[in-house]
Amino acid sequence: MVDAGLFDDLMARIDRGTLQLTGEGGFLPEMVKAVLERGLQAEMAGHLGYEKGERSEVSPNNSRNGSTPKTLSSEIGDIALETPRDRDGSFQPALVPKRSRRIGGLSEMIISLYAGGMTVRDIQHHLARTLGTDLSHETIANITDAVLEEVQEWQNRPLEEIYPVIYLDALVVKVLDGHHVMNRSAYIAVGIDLEGIKHVLGIWVQASEGAKFWAGVCAELANRGVKDVLIVCCDGLTGFPEAIEATWPHATVQTCVVHLIRAAMRFVAYGDRKKVAAGLRPIYTAPTSDAARMELDAFAASTLGRKYPAAVGVWERSWERFIPFLAFPEAVRRIIYTTNAIESLNYQMRKIIKNRGHFPNDTAVVKLLWLAIRDIEDKRAREHKKERKTDRESNGKHLIEGASSLGWKAALGALALAYPDRINRYMN
Repeated sequence: MVDAGLFDDLMARIDRGTLQLTGEGGFLPEMVKAVLERGLQAEMAGHLGYEKGERSEVSPNNSRNGSTPKTLSSEIGDIALETPRDRDGSFQPALVPKRSRRIGGLSEMIISLYAGGMTVRDIQHHLARTLGTDLSHETIANITDAVLEEVQEWQNRPLEEIYPVIYLDALVVKVLDGHHVMNRSAYIAVGIDLEGIKHVLGIWVQASEGAKFWAGVCAELANRGVKDVLIVCCDGLTGFPEAIEATWPHATVQTCVVHLIRAAMRFVAYGDRKKVAAGLRPIYTAPTSDAARMELDAFAASTLGRKYPAAVGVWERSWERFIPFLAFPEAVRRIIYTTNAIESLNYQMRKIIKNRGHFPNDTAVVKLLWLAIRDIEDKRAREHKKERKTDRESNGKHLIEGASSLGWKAALGALALAYPDRINRYMN
């Protein structure tokens, strides 16, 4: 094609606007149509044992029986095919299987657009505008629902026996409940394994939190193989400490320091926030819990402390769940100081869900968040593979890979000294 000059002629026609590549009547759909129809005719010839226009005794009771029109949706637009038929209906084409209506990765494109935050209706308009492909709302919804089995498998997959650190945080999503749109919390658990790799362990959607709910979450993680957790970082969720201790009696529940600071700042005027933040810093950087208590008392007695007693009260009420943080060396403190390790993931997912008015049900929430997590980790893995920073194998067609925890080797060493009986037996 290039040697004959046909390619240059093709590009010239595209530049002049007399030929379009995709969409109805486009060059690519017509070319694919010709290739597919020729391939289907070749399959029919192989099935019957003779070419079109020939006579043969190989299949005396079967022969060609015209064709059936069929429209395929693809990444380059709709393709109108004439699929050949045989008289006894035994022809089963492999190139374009019966009942197949999409080719060329269109389903993967739709799922990718959905994972990026586009609604089903947005995807419908996008495909019609860019590809000239008109898919119904139900068809697109069915394509995205096809991943639910994979989501269920992921949500029930076996886990490691020990996660030294687990983070727990929540996203607020709007879900249709009857005739009303209600705020619900989508909780995401992230565990750090012994290699320092963060893994999303599960997603749970709940209208309201409580001890019963968290007991169920902990029981589920335990049933999936988690025998021990050293430290759980959370934002002071009601009932969660008790649920953790009921499942893993020796786990340390640590309130996120950043969440404490944010909660205290709710009561502080904007002009005083920098001063208050500076006044709180000696508390969470203190070398011991006794020193931290002295710093809190000093702040409470200061001018700012007397001006904002509600901010002091936030630290007072959370004190018993804050001070475990102070028993660890600097290497561990940097790991459990904040749930930012999970909040960075949440930030990316908030960008994805912000375009949605609401979700039809809890299942739709879990489906989208799972697809978003898969795409985020897949993107990270491809970047690492391109830069040759990892030698991890791909997980099927997706290179799912958790992020590494900075400074993990030093933190693991400190944890091994603090919990020798619990962690060393899992070390190779």
